[in-house]
Amino acid sequence: MTPRVLSLIPPMTQLNTPYPSTAYLTGFLRSRGIAAVQEDLALALVLRLFSAPGLQAIREVAEVLPVKHRTPRVAAFLARFEDYRASIDVAVAFLQGRDPSLAHRIAGRAFLPEGSRFAALDVYVDEEGGDPLAWAFGALGVTDRARHFATLYLDDIADVLREAVDPRFEFVRYAESLAQSQASFEPLAQALAAPENLIDATLRELALAAVARHAPEVVLLSAPFPGNVYGAFRIAQAIKARHPEIVTVLGGGFVNTELRELAEPRVFDFFDHVMLDDGERPLLALLEHLRGERPRQQLVRCFLRADGAVQFINAAAPEVPFAEAGTPTWDGLPLDRYLSLLDMLNPMHRLWSDARWNKLTVAHGCYWKKCSFCDVSLDYIARYEAAAATTLVDRIEAIAAETGQTGFHFVDEAAPPKALKAVADELRKRGRAISWWGNIRFEKSFTPDLCADLAASGCIAVSGGLEVASDRLLKLMQKGVSVAQVARVTHAFTEAGILVHAYLMYGFPTQTVQDTVDALEYVRQLFAAGCIQSGFFHRFTCSVHSPVGLQPERYGVSLKPLPAGRFARNDVGFIDPAGVDHDALGRALNKALYNYMHGIGLEQDVRSWFGERVPKTTVARQFIARALTGRG
Repeated sequence: MTPRVLSLIPPMTQLNTPYPSTAYLTGFLRSRGIAAVQEDLALALVLRLFSAPGLQAIREVAEVLPVKHRTPRVAAFLARFEDYRASIDVAVAFLQGRDPSLAHRIAGRAFLPEGSRFAALDVYVDEEGGDPLAWAFGALGVTDRARHFATLYLDDIADVLREAVDPRFEFVRYAESLAQSQASFEPLAQALAAPENLIDATLRELALAAVARHAPEVVLLSAPFPGNVYGAFRIAQAIKARHPEIVTVLGGGFVNTELRELAEPRVFDFFDHVMLDDGERPLLALLEHLRGERPRQQLVRCFLRADGAVQFINAAAPEVPFAEAGTPTWDGLPLDRYLSLLDMLNPMHRLWSDARWNKLTVAHGCYWKKCSFCDVSLDYIARYEAAAATTLVDRIEAIAAETGQTGFHFVDEAAPPKALKAVADELRKRGRAISWWGNIRFEKSFTPDLCADLAASGCIAVSGGLEVASDRLLKLMQKGVSVAQVARVTHAFTEAGILVHAYLMYGFPTQTVQDTVDALEYVRQLFAAGCIQSGFFHRFTCSVHSPVGLQPERYGVSLKPLPAGRFARNDVGFIDPAGVDHDALGRALNKALYNYMHGIGLEQDVRSWFGERVPKTTVARQFIARALTGRG
């Protein structure tokens, strides 16, 4: 008999919508006749802590702290505790969309207690004595205004939780320093051996309650990011302590990139198996093994411990075709309990935390797979596989019918233009109305006509990589685009009424201070021209699986030795002869970008954002404008 499978989402991913890994696996397993269920323990943990009983528990921990050790935030929380306890449940219900009438009270700013997070509102000053947030919400935006204030209110409580209970707590990056670029398992091992705090104990109770509800024989834990790893291990620890007979399995994006050379036996005190890459084929092989139909040496892409040592077993087996992976299912996940947060006032940036989106993949892998900073040698990028538009729209219709919601986020590395056009045509053919957004490459195939077609099919936003806005560095990165081309493509999307987010990068090999100043000038002009509405700068890190990590000499750098260890071995340091202090530059870039996203400072010299003397930009002040008219 096939074992019953429970898939769990560990804290923390995001609060507005479930991470799709368990939905994909549960849908696939059910399509093969396997009893499979799922739960989101990340959401469950937040809802338990951010409730009247949860705040009471936080208060009890905070009151044990000596007065001299209480931070101003903790002291303010204790002083106004009754206000917090009286408002928390209704504020959460409001963010879940279950009590919209509360918007007027929250927007009036006399209902929720306000902590230090509300100080950010003081930035918006109306010199004429009017509404300082009118630019963001207008005269009638009561609901959005209230959601922004309620989000700040939750952030205030999260600060208290961090300062009184667990300094590692974050809504999306919980304890990520224990796993991110950690070659040694020791920091994580010590944290797991430490006495439970309030968060740990709550998570243990939730995990054991889920096991009691479903009585699984196999528990799958997906860790897509470093910020999920501690939570995943804590859940597995709780399960193994109470139910050692349950088979625990770890997979996900973190495993696929960071643990490909796993050699730490202690990991298997918590997990029986650790699996790489797409989970469909490895899981089928494991379930066959547990039924006694497949020997252990025929497992697929699977780490395990045998005779005290880590073994990697990878028997040859065909991948499950993308078109046959089944339709994701959200059955079992409390879709009416997710929180629509509004932490950023930028209309594009808010999509990541606002509203619940059905996450779906248009194609497996990346059709471009050349970018030198990307893990192009790994399966999730390298194996490109598409499905017919009819199959994709069948999935869209099935998911919309199941969830009752028609918003979709296409989470591809880069959705192919041809596939998006085919999906748009199929949606129009069937008369199916949805809203969707997703990741793309800013390539010339996205003509004004195609952008208009995508908008007509329901596309509301796209995100894509501009990286370092420098033609020299874009060529070195093998992005296959130029700054002028990006300007024309993003402008075409904007003209079609589609919001545009740009992923930006700094610290790439051989990037100079001049390159950085020039890149910021390009970004300023793109914002000023209305080509992009949102962006995010991240610091380049070198992966051992990327072209830079595999052939550093081609990029003018030399790699540092990987740190000794048997756990996470993916990020590798490098020596760049340019010798630029990218940390200092990064602070200026992020400050400028935050202001640009709010329409501030678009006319001032980009040098004003830097705290130190930097060279004048070499970019023509009308470069983007000329590119848009064909004169660039």
